[in-house]
Amino acid sequence: MNIKESIKTLVIKKPLKLDCGKTINNFPLAYETYGSLNKNKDNAILVFHALTGDQFVTGINPVTKKDGWWSYAVGPNKSIDTNKYFVICANVIGGCMGSFGPSHKNPDTNKIYGTDFPVITINDMVNAQVNLLDHFEIKKLFSVVGGSMGGMQVLQFISNYPDKAGTVVPIACTSSHSAQNIAFNELGRQAIASDHNWSDGKYLSNNTLPDKGLSVARMAAHITYLSKKGLQEKFGRKLQERDALKFGFDADFQIESYLRYQGSVFVDRFDANSYLYITRAMDYFDLVKQFDGNLSNAFKKTKAKFFVISFTSDWLYPTQENKDIVIALNAIGADVGFVEIKSDKGHDSFLLDVPDFLNTLKNFLDKSYSER
Repeated sequence: MNIKESIKTLVIKKPLKLDCGKTINNFPLAYETYGSLNKNKDNAILVFHALTGDQFVTGINPVTKKDGWWSYAVGPNKSIDTNKYFVICANVIGGCMGSFGPSHKNPDTNKIYGTDFPVITINDMVNAQVNLLDHFEIKKLFSVVGGSMGGMQVLQFISNYPDKAGTVVPIACTSSHSAQNIAFNELGRQAIASDHNWSDGKYLSNNTLPDKGLSVARMAAHITYLSKKGLQEKFGRKLQERDALKFGFDADFQIESYLRYQGSVFVDRFDANSYLYITRAMDYFDLVKQFDGNLSNAFKKTKAKFFVISFTSDWLYPTQENKDIVIALNAIGADVGFVEIKSDKGHDSFLLDVPDFLNTLKNFLDKSYSER
């Protein structure tokens, strides 16, 4: 990865004990901000990114030169209005856009960590990012918002820090990773590990890249972010720049060509070991187990206002898994709203131009902000 020096980094000097038992300190946390923090420091929104996201939420990502991953939702007059709110987003630890991860050097050995990097959890990610509040001298966030793995971080954050956010918006997520999703993640990890260039995670030291394995991992995952109806409407059985089948194994169909392209461009911006570590963190996420089988107990100490959002065509984190969070909140009389947005774009709906979702998110945040 070509990490530019312009990336903002906060060095966390305070020791952080990880769930795996190891302790890290003096580690970098890369972050980006949008908008301005007001005088009372009560307009801040901490956005958590999903598996392949980073701190560059909107505008142009200075590393990839592409649009930020949530450009549809974040910006002036958008759902998360940067004229009104101060938006903070950090690259998760374990990531590859400047935060402490497997592509960093181990100061004890002066070698790149690779798979010697400690295994991290969603809990570890959140406990690292809370340091940003101290950095900006923010006592309480207006909101914590995130979709998919970002939603998991939202739930973990308010569970860990019940008084540090006024509103809580988990989107298209779950309170514990299902067996199906663990299976999909394992498929991706095995694709990476099967690439002969992976070299037990030491590929950066060998100046190689497990690009084929990472590409296949991305292709497999990308399918889960879409929906059957959306794929059928967009691609169907249309052929790729040809009039007839070629009776070979080139990309005959448009969907094949699309997936190959998604895999190839992903390799240019993401680290294979980070993919292993972050998917593992998602698989380990189980807020129900953390609270001895009672999800309600995760939220009983907070007075925050919750708004849970799901999508009709999301089969990766289906509406029922989102409703389970709502049920747990209702059981303790929490202030909770819920909406299921109709969309044929699958799990990726929260990242795309889905007007009903974008308007719903904006209305909730702006109304909550004016009612404070």
